[in-house]
Amino acid sequence: MIVILKPKTSEEEIKRLTDELQVEGVEVNPVIGKDIIILGLVGDTSKIDKDRIEANKNVEKVMHVQEPFKKANRMFHPEKTIVDINGQKIGGKKIALIAGPCSVESRDQILEVANSVKKCGANFLRGGAFKPRTSPYSFQGLKYDGLDLLKEAREETGLPIVTEIMSPYDIEVFERDVDIIQVGARNMQNFDLLKELGRLNKPILLKRGLSSTIEEWLMSAEYIMAGGNENVILCERGIRTFETYTRNTLDLSAIPAVKKLSHLPVVVDPSHSAGKAWMVEDLSKAAVAIGADGLIIEVHNNPAKALCDGQQSIKPSEYEELLNKLRPIAEAVGREI
Repeated sequence: MIVILKPKTSEEEIKRLTDELQVEGVEVNPVIGKDIIILGLVGDTSKIDKDRIEANKNVEKVMHVQEPFKKANRMFHPEKTIVDINGQKIGGKKIALIAGPCSVESRDQILEVANSVKKCGANFLRGGAFKPRTSPYSFQGLKYDGLDLLKEAREETGLPIVTEIMSPYDIEVFERDVDIIQVGARNMQNFDLLKELGRLNKPILLKRGLSSTIEEWLMSAEYIMAGGNENVILCERGIRTFETYTRNTLDLSAIPAVKKLSHLPVVVDPSHSAGKAWMVEDLSKAAVAIGADGLIIEVHNNPAKALCDGQQSIKPSEYEELLNKLRPIAEAVGREI
């Protein structure tokens, strides 16, 4: 349920009504925007008398929220969320550029790639330290040594780092060392992990599950937000369909759908979506054109010898060329790169 207040309602009146509603056993989340004031009610609202609330002189109207996700719902939060990471923003006019290798392989590799993508214009450095792989015999990442190398790359370049968490046991380390904690597709519905991340004050990049609906994806975001952490960034990385030519199927329709339903920023991963390096350019163009708030792209200094996902990684020179091609598209839709 949401309560829409009349413009210019005083802070004193907002607090008074908030206190009255909380007595009914619900959590009240005030959203005070430039043109609208909303009280979002979370909990059992079945016993709340809608007519009594509307009788308040400061109330414009009361509406029920049909979707099961509340905090992630645009009705609760009409103004879009912009997540600020050390001065770099995701969700604003400027499209966030997240780039780096699938896996951190060595000191020389991650430092070379980090410096290259920064020179191209990237705002964030991605790199896997802990790698979830389909085969137990595949390279699983450098783990904590990989995190140390990412930190060194951050210190040298100034780029905030994005890397994937695998276990709730590592939350303390990730909270201390990582700028954006990524939850991979396989862990999107690891609810114990999501609950723990909800206790942090740290941005979370939540990738869509392999076969998850948009509602399931937003409900996973709700798990994090319900714990108190509202710094959630959604990531569309392709879903599993009957098609086998590509690694996954990029669901471009999810971007405008999510933006209609939710206030959370959404970025696109064109690398995992197709699994083919030569498709990254066209998918990136489409993502920018349709309204994505960012791109997370795998860039490797030597894709042919990459220990993980080399077939979908592009070289730094190709990344620079891609960004040059994306700039006029971004400008055409009122964005910047």
